[in-house]
Amino acid sequence: MSEYKLGRWDLSELTKDPKSQAFQKQIRDLEAAARKFERIKATLDPKMPSKKFMSILHSLEEISEKMSRIGGYASLAYSANTQSDEATSLMTKMSKLGSEISNRVLFFDLWWKTQVDDKNAKRLIKEAGELSEYLNHKRLVARYSLSEPEERIINTLDVTGISALVKLYDKITNAYEYKMKVGNKTKKMTREEVTNFVRSTNPRVRETAYKTILTKYFQNKGVTGEIYQNIVLNWKNEGIEIRGHKSPISMRNIGNDVDDKTIESLLAVCRKNSPVFQKFFLQKAKMLKMKKLRRYDLYAPAAANIKEKNYQYDKSVRLVFESLGKFSPKLREFAKKVFDQNHIDSAIRAGKRDGAFCSTLTPKITPYVLVNFTGKARDVFTLAHELGHAVHSQAAQDRSILVQDAPLPLAETASTFSELLLYDNISDKILDNEKKIMLSEKIDDLYATIMRQSFFTIFEIDAHEQIGNGTTIDEISDTYLQNLKEQFGNSVSVSDDFAIEWNCIPHFYHSPFYCYAYSFGNLLALSLFQRYKKEGSDFVPSYIDILAAGGSQKPERLLAEYGFDIGSSKFWQEGFDYISSQVKTLAALN
Repeated sequence: MSEYKLGRWDLSELTKDPKSQAFQKQIRDLEAAARKFERIKATLDPKMPSKKFMSILHSLEEISEKMSRIGGYASLAYSANTQSDEATSLMTKMSKLGSEISNRVLFFDLWWKTQVDDKNAKRLIKEAGELSEYLNHKRLVARYSLSEPEERIINTLDVTGISALVKLYDKITNAYEYKMKVGNKTKKMTREEVTNFVRSTNPRVRETAYKTILTKYFQNKGVTGEIYQNIVLNWKNEGIEIRGHKSPISMRNIGNDVDDKTIESLLAVCRKNSPVFQKFFLQKAKMLKMKKLRRYDLYAPAAANIKEKNYQYDKSVRLVFESLGKFSPKLREFAKKVFDQNHIDSAIRAGKRDGAFCSTLTPKITPYVLVNFTGKARDVFTLAHELGHAVHSQAAQDRSILVQDAPLPLAETASTFSELLLYDNISDKILDNEKKIMLSEKIDDLYATIMRQSFFTIFEIDAHEQIGNGTTIDEISDTYLQNLKEQFGNSVSVSDDFAIEWNCIPHFYHSPFYCYAYSFGNLLALSLFQRYKKEGSDFVPSYIDILAAGGSQKPERLLAEYGFDIGSSKFWQEGFDYISSQVKTLAALN
């Protein structure tokens, strides 16, 4: 049995060499397909036979497949080394190419949204099978569409506008060098390496780690803060003033094919339940023999006298496979394919993008996964999380590229469900005296992925309003500090240096209002997991069917088929009831 080792991914399935004639031919083939598609424009007619309409959609799928391979290679190569001039240059060129291709096929999208009458639209949708919701959703957003020349201008300017701002933020922050004193030596580290120390058993080390990161962002707040303000203003100018969305978050909700009411309900229930986690933080302070937690202590190991276990990469990978396999051998095989095809980049190195992600380029290619594995327990859970995304994509691999990806809120469900399976598997293997620590870590994780993410979104709503009305970077920081104080109440002491923490959150820059998807996915995963515990193996086919739907159904409608009403406060509260029971169990163990 071969050993799984840390390393880089293999992108040769996408292209063996971006300087080769073969890669240039891929680009020429894509451009030829786009030119051929443009000739369809003269034949568009709302009364066309459904067979011809479906043929047009299949041509669109082909173009999407070709562009995704080329653009995907550039994006993944850049993530593997953000400091490479060659990768940066290719990323810029491919972004421009993507914009040009989008502009050339844009006419069909606009025709479908604005020039097809309701009667013919219904007729064509009826015959579209799995693409029905995709087409319906486009009709829904039609009211926010502009004329073709205006859409072309926005697509073109995005390359040097919001996309360039995001790339600039990444370039600046990924180049940061952190100097931190460890023992008697001062070492240069990446952010990932410094972040490991926020989970140190030593309170001074935790504080130093946070201050090392926060100070670097504070020193650069003038530039990165200005970038954020311009991204937000771009979002407002395009989304509200030009397209007519009613609020900044509505723009994301429409894109996610989820109702405003659903997200309002989710955030309101999260806000209302902040005392659930406040009770946990008071319990954790007792476990750490502290009067009160400081914000620096939030992720401290629950028992300072127990050395944090180090996980070998090979064993970690096999543990995740085992956890998925106990639930469904089919899901385990999906996860194994990522490794069998060397589609994972796991080693830490300078210039590599921080964090972790899973990238699905087309249904025909096994997803690519990036992690920065240091051997901590959280890295094992991150591995399970990202492989959950890969499993989700492969469950929906028979879908069209146009509907393979689930809407963003559902996109986090399989990843968090995989983490629950891993936790369930690990908890079966530990001794009783370790269960208190494990439970504490589990609730830590639920805080980080549910409450923290929902309050991130609440902050964004406030920040977007402030910036739209004109504000300073310091005022945005004050808003963030008040946001922290609301979620922690009297359970945690929050020092003023955390006011700049918002500047460290890439999602605010990359994808405004993305974060509520984590809260959504985690609370939904808790409900699904409880259903699994109640029904056992009978639940497995339903779960796989939900994943296999991809983006072919609206979330509210898809989940209603399995008895979940995600528009109600009661549904979200059930997730918190489960968390509350876990907090009570922990209190009983103390």
